[in-house]
Amino acid sequence: MGVSGSGKSTVAEAVAERLGLPFAEADRFHPQANIDKMSAGTPLTDEDRRPWLESLAEWIGEHDRQGRSTVTACSALKRSYRDILRSRAADVRFLHLDGDTETLARRLHARKGHFMPESLLRSQQATLEPLADDEPGATLDIAPPAEEVVERAVRIAAAAIGSAEGPRGSAQG
Repeated sequence: MGVSGSGKSTVAEAVAERLGLPFAEADRFHPQANIDKMSAGTPLTDEDRRPWLESLAEWIGEHDRQGRSTVTACSALKRSYRDILRSRAADVRFLHLDGDTETLARRLHARKGHFMPESLLRSQQATLEPLADDEPGATLDIAPPAEEVVERAVRIAAAAIGSAEGPRGSAQG
């Protein structure tokens, strides 16, 4: 989880690959109306996000019912959004990729071919509710080199899956 530019997709995809888990890029679950809105620089509302989050929660839940852990790359900015993602699976954990505004803006400026404009970074940061003490998960600083962040994320996810009941659990990067 985290704001745009935090490395969610890069880290989550690498974690899924190294642990042999199904991976979902949450952006692919957005309806076209949401993509159009964000592309135009308009922040999404909670109403806009609900069907998107419910669709992703269902994907997580389908795998959970099969006894399979998953990894997704999803912003999950608010606790209420994370509650939706947790609604269909027994053990969903979050890995918050956190960084300073300058680093995030630099990454967004360098990114090509993504619908999320750099102009929405401040809106996402204002919306972000870091993990609460009672939410299962961890926070990782994105300042170190990407491979170091990935290695830490793999260790955290592997430990979470190992401590979950059976091979279940879902890590949200």
